[in-house]
Amino acid sequence: MATELAPASTAAAAQPPGFQPRDRSLFDRALTRAAGAALIPGNNAAVLKDAAENYPAWLEEIGRARHKIYFESYFIVEDEVGRAFAAALSERARAGVRVRLIYDWLGSFGKASRKFWRSLAEAGVEVRRFNPPRLTRPFDWLHRDHRKVLVIDGRVGFVTGLCVGKMWTGDPATGKAPWRDTGMGLTGPALHEIERAFAQVWAHTGPALPAEEITPVEAIAKTGDIGMRIVANAPGAASLFRVDQLVAAAARKTLWLTDAYFAGVAPYVQALRAAALDGVDVRLLVPGASDIPVLQPLSHAGFRPLLEAGVRVFEWKGTMLHAKTGVADRYWSRVGSTNLNIASWLGNYELDTVIEDEWFAGEMEKLFLQDLESTREIVLRPRGRRFREQRPRDIAGPVSREAAARHGRGSASRAAMGALQIGRSVGAALSDQRLLAPTESRMVAVAGTLLLLIGFVGFVWPAVIAYPLALLVTWIAVAFLLRAQELRRERRQRGLPATRVGHADSTTGRPPGE
Repeated sequence: MATELAPASTAAAAQPPGFQPRDRSLFDRALTRAAGAALIPGNNAAVLKDAAENYPAWLEEIGRARHKIYFESYFIVEDEVGRAFAAALSERARAGVRVRLIYDWLGSFGKASRKFWRSLAEAGVEVRRFNPPRLTRPFDWLHRDHRKVLVIDGRVGFVTGLCVGKMWTGDPATGKAPWRDTGMGLTGPALHEIERAFAQVWAHTGPALPAEEITPVEAIAKTGDIGMRIVANAPGAASLFRVDQLVAAAARKTLWLTDAYFAGVAPYVQALRAAALDGVDVRLLVPGASDIPVLQPLSHAGFRPLLEAGVRVFEWKGTMLHAKTGVADRYWSRVGSTNLNIASWLGNYELDTVIEDEWFAGEMEKLFLQDLESTREIVLRPRGRRFREQRPRDIAGPVSREAAARHGRGSASRAAMGALQIGRSVGAALSDQRLLAPTESRMVAVAGTLLLLIGFVGFVWPAVIAYPLALLVTWIAVAFLLRAQELRRERRQRGLPATRVGHADSTTGRPPGE
């Protein structure tokens, strides 16, 4: 590829801290089962930082496409950046290249006009939108296509956290800094799995891709010796959640995470705490800015259990931090679209690369340490329940358990984190399935106050509650009836008998009457 990838790693490289070959086969089997993805050897890869390295590489390779382009992006903004990509894709489509583009309806809502998408289609780009509203599926909006993938000719691919828009490039004229994000470019046999993942979502949006269009894995030459897994998560699969849990449990020396919308569920928070208490250097880098200041104390409560266990939490001091990456023991790395929250883990189509390579992990560690130079650390105060911010202490080593209890105050990350923290605390208060931490008293009080307000409104102005509720119930009922009609029509078209429920005969195994 024209975009220079880094030299492939070598088998002779030194073993990473904590890595022991005798554990390799066992962990490999566990990781394969957790991810639902086998390790693919023979690849080459490069870390790409921010739009300054990602966008030029994407556009260059789009311009070199000769057969096909698969492009999947949560959203594309109709601004100068989005128009540049639209022009590049349109030019290739007019030249006879098969260009297929998927964007998420909700993610792109209000960011690009119908004229923008129509102009792409008129140029020959096959454009599909993921999950637009449908009367028969009122809750489908909970599942989004959050992947950010570009693969070209079965020759080169990009897996990233970046969408397409000017926010990633910034605006020097107004002094607006670009968003901080991370992607990667890759070549080699792993591209086959990325194409298959694209075909999965393409089939969800309409007619499936012809099987022969997917580049056979045997037709893709090995370009290096980097091993990686392509973890293509689908709603309900929780593939990367299992991987994240497993890596947190297996890490021996270091586990460094960067996440844009961290809202760790209880099992993952406990995995991070257990690792830190076992002496692992666990660090979490999150955004420092919030567009909903009222959620600041809720975010603080979510950080406290981590800080008390010795996890070091850092807040980015620049504009939006949008990267979703991880690196452990200078051997395992992750780059992709999945955030460390329940929406990404369970609700969305996501795609990440899990790389097992010492050289690549070393590059990820360097990038993480560079990022820490532009952060402030959140620590616990000696007394009381509040946090305070301070400049990062020595970033070379982990925090001790004693130091974890000595410091404190930070700012919020984002709305999703606050909302999920409320949900977790309220659920615990109602179900008594886990002990509530004393620091969650504020969240429970906020939830109680909101529910009390809703109850008051229901008594004084019952129509304010009744009408929206009646509308929602009616919508769901109509959706069920229409869906039932669709299924009945499909059953008749396929000549299937109506389903009957009964106890199977103990000898034939068939329902009664057959």
